[in-house]
Amino acid sequence: MKKTCIIIGLAAIMGVYTGLALGGEASVEQGEQLFNDATLGGSTNDKSCSSCHPNGRGLEESGAKDNLAQMINTCIEKPLGGQALENDSVELESLVQYIKSL
Repeated sequence: MKKTCIIIGLAAIMGVYTGLALGGEASVEQGEQLFNDATLGGSTNDKSCSSCHPNGRGLEESGAKDNLAQMINTCIEKPLGGQALENDSVELESLVQYIKSL
């Protein structure tokens, strides 16, 4: 019983830590981290957004696009071989904010 309580307590702490690490709100900083993350969307290779766009190169005008979130998800699905992010996710909004900041 004591081990179970400890495990549950650790799981709760990890959940809080993960929530803090990802942040409850979207941010440019989180978007930059995700942009450089080779595991974004469950990527099936070693690529990240920055593999094709180092330091955001080539995306300077993308922030003005109406379909930016869709474009991000297309890149996650095709070049990264991952799963699209939910449209209302903090992660997708953070990526949008980061690209708009370039």
